[in-house]
Amino acid sequence: MAADRLGRRARLQTALVVALAVAAAVLLACAAWALWVEPRRLVESEVELRLPGWPAELDGVRVAVLTDLHVGSPFHGLPTLRRIVARTNARRPDLVVLLGDLVIQGIVGGRFVPPESIAPALGKLRAPLGRFAVLGNHDGWLDAARVARDLEAAGIVVLRDSAAAVVADGRRFAVAGVTDLWTGRADVARAVAAAPPGGPLLLLTHNPDIFPGVPPAVALTIAGHTHGGQVRLPLLGRPIVPSRYGQRYAAGHIAEGGRHLFVATGTGTSILPVRFRVPPEIVVLRLRSAHRYGAH
Repeated sequence: MAADRLGRRARLQTALVVALAVAAAVLLACAAWALWVEPRRLVESEVELRLPGWPAELDGVRVAVLTDLHVGSPFHGLPTLRRIVARTNARRPDLVVLLGDLVIQGIVGGRFVPPESIAPALGKLRAPLGRFAVLGNHDGWLDAARVARDLEAAGIVVLRDSAAAVVADGRRFAVAGVTDLWTGRADVARAVAAAPPGGPLLLLTHNPDIFPGVPPAVALTIAGHTHGGQVRLPLLGRPIVPSRYGQRYAAGHIAEGGRHLFVATGTGTSILPVRFRVPPEIVVLRLRSAHRYGAH
């Protein structure tokens, strides 16, 4: 009997050691993925949005969304930026929008890259309907005027609580952009009022927290900033999202009260160079008319 007890104890101890070893191996594998593998990835996706405010005559317009490039963050230097630009061009979008945070501050393992080096690479983006940008909080913390000047020198239109007209096959729509919520005025009313009349309106913002104040006249608001939390855990979701609304505007397509928002998760990293189940992403939005195809 004593031998049986000793045998059971030995088996339990062996099982415990095996379980701890498996747990440690899983944790190490997850850490390696989050710190080394996933931040180096670059995925592409195309998302179809059926929008009540998007007219049938403009159905199918494709908008490439690049945000939170954070050039200089680990694995995201200028060579990666050039690869992002080349792969975006290969998708042949009609319109390209840049949603801010080109630069970095204080990320572990990062190396600052000046906007004077970033902007010329972004100037190689190609889209027949234009290239538009808003700035993010990291751009503002560096020098918003400097970043805007460099982008404009590269031929990219920077929208600062302002708007511009876009003509597609003789049909007109508008793109408006607001300054960053944390470092600028973020004057949504001013940006919307600046839009030329006679067509639907896309609103660009770095920070999605402005969305509750966006008027119904806006067909679609497009935002970045959150990085999708950078980490998305099974069952628990995204533990940290830089938003006053928590996970509500963390990522993807959100519809509230007939208004539509899309939050892109970006390509770079901030603070910690970690991504887990939120890979760096180039996303192309295909804008569909809900009246033509039916709403979701």
